Amino acid sequence: MNFRLLCLMLLSTLSVSLSADERRHQVVTDWPKLPQNHVLGVCAGIGVDAQNRVFVFHRGSRKWSNPFPKEPIAEPTISVIDGATGELLSTWGAGQFIIPHGLTVGPDGNLWLTDVGLHQVFQCTPEGKVLRTLGEAGIPGADENHFNLPTDVAVLPDGSFYISDGYKNTRVMKFSAAGQFQYQWGSKGTKKGEFNLPHGLALDGQGNVYVCDRENHRVQVFDAEGKVRHVWAGPEIGKPYGIATGPEGQIFIIDGGLPSLKPGMRGKAVVLNATGKVRETFGSQGTSGGKFQLGHDIAVGPDGAVYVAEATGARVQKFVLSQ
Repeated sequence: MNFRLLCLMLLSTLSVSLSADERRHQVVTDWPKLPQNHVLGVCAGIGVDAQNRVFVFHRGSRKWSNPFPKEPIAEPTISVIDGATGELLSTWGAGQFIIPHGLTVGPDGNLWLTDVGLHQVFQCTPEGKVLRTLGEAGIPGADENHFNLPTDVAVLPDGSFYISDGYKNTRVMKFSAAGQFQYQWGSKGTKKGEFNLPHGLALDGQGNVYVCDRENHRVQVFDAEGKVRHVWAGPEIGKPYGIATGPEGQIFIIDGGLPSLKPGMRGKAVVLNATGKVRETFGSQGTSGGKFQLGHDIAVGPDGAVYVAEATGARVQKFVLSQ
């Protein structure tokens, strides 16, 4: 093989590599395809199962108020959407929830839902059958059996789980697969290991716990027992509301928008590698497709597609890598 041919082959390989690195997430403009009269309202939680069904936890006509209403939302609060086509598959949750918040799909395919109005956490089948309820309806508390506006759940392969509790108690709690309290960590503050609204949770394959410490404008990474491993903050992280891990170990964050930043740097999605290095950001504040109006949660499908639930925008959007 002559030297010129070898150089051409190396340049070709480099070109392919750079092309793969330059792929960016783009919005899927015709997704979802919901019936005209199907009103989502505030979209608080989102998750995707192994069958590529997207579950959206939304509030319909309900608005956040103080005090919270006592009556449950009359219309459905869960919409199940086909990840590939965007078609609405089913709905449920009417007459069950006060203020929907977090949604997590567990390794077994069941859903975990948090309701900040009821101060409760629910485990449900994908069809809506309630399998387990934690907390006491409408009764806030700070002990092992009560929550005060719980925000999210993260589930381990063995069925044990973490709950971020949340707006008032500023703690992360660990429970066994049987639902027995094991331990907790966190209190209100700005030091490492302290929180000012732990809002979103995620786990990686090594058992690390990722917490969106929302009002401290940072993500804290803990080991399984609650020891701080990393703290990620800065303009590129913004104000993290929701977090998810991808099939290749990436970490996805939805930044709700930090007012101190320039408008173009607010309200974006962020992709990081396992060491916290920012690999990509996409979207910004705005009303058009591909932009966000208070992104509240983020999820990644089995095919790598990214889904964002918007609170103010009252919609969900899908993003895929450019080809």
